[in-house]
Amino acid sequence: MNVLDAGGGSAVRPCGNDERDGRCKSYTVVVSRSAKAHILLVIITFIWGATFVVIKDALADISPLLFNAVRMSISAVLLSLVYFKEFKRISRGAMMGGAAIGVFLWAGYEFQTAGLNLTTASKSAFVTGLSVVLVPVFLAVFWRKHINRWTSLGVFSSFIGLYLVAVPGGPRGEFLHFEGVNLGDVLTLGCAVAFAFHIILVGRMTQRHPFAQIVVVQMIVGAVLMAVSVPLLETAFVQWSRQVVWALAVTSVFATVVAFVVQAWAQQFTPPTHTALIFALEPVFALMTSYVVLGERLGWRAGAGAGLILAGVLVSELLPGRIVNQAELVEETGTD
Repeated sequence: MNVLDAGGGSAVRPCGNDERDGRCKSYTVVVSRSAKAHILLVIITFIWGATFVVIKDALADISPLLFNAVRMSISAVLLSLVYFKEFKRISRGAMMGGAAIGVFLWAGYEFQTAGLNLTTASKSAFVTGLSVVLVPVFLAVFWRKHINRWTSLGVFSSFIGLYLVAVPGGPRGEFLHFEGVNLGDVLTLGCAVAFAFHIILVGRMTQRHPFAQIVVVQMIVGAVLMAVSVPLLETAFVQWSRQVVWALAVTSVFATVVAFVVQAWAQQFTPPTHTALIFALEPVFALMTSYVVLGERLGWRAGAGAGLILAGVLVSELLPGRIVNQAELVEETGTD
């Protein structure tokens, strides 16, 4: 068995059966923190991708908004326990900023889960991924930030992809056939819009306040809003099946609490471009798991659209034109 040192730097492999004849050659395998960070980010991205399938399977036995309320309440309690000490020094600014972020977190998940109940897991994942390319669009519209040519190309590619994913072809092969649009895809687009604003606000607020404080406050606010929404927006029902319990455990514990803590550690040792590339795999993992578990398949039209969305995300996030210097980052976040 390999033994990792406390610093995450190396593993020493014993000789085992090779010790005969004095020819034992023990050696040290170096495992850098950067490598561990990359592996952990891939794992949590896979978990995020798989949650689309897990939730889709559970929604047969629980209403979407009730699922969100229970899920977010568990996450809020667990994160409050993890970051309990942060409450002693939380500022009014962190409270207000976290509350604003919590509103968009609430809206994003409500739209996403309600939409997932009406569309496929793979389509939901790719449409949700549009939030990444919507960020520079909203920064340009509401904060008057410049969009370079690569970002513009990525946005254009993603929106063509969205059209192909969400608008099916007509009965006689018409390219424009809006009558066939799935309500679930429209709701999921609302999720992408909400999550785009969520990404922007998180970026701005974590430049001014500790990350842990923002995370806990947003979770609490999101949980409260979800609990209030249940009796107002749906006729709630639940059957405590194995699928429901498993989905709540995976989404609240692993996809939220564990993922947030791991992400906060791992991104210290991972370049932003590498992180963006890894996170772009989320809808790919969703497509893979939905095919294996649920037997879902994208037709050629939706498959081409999914490819264009993924390409748009990669182009807008990874090409050199997206690299900004520190002065631009300060200007964008509004910090001194």
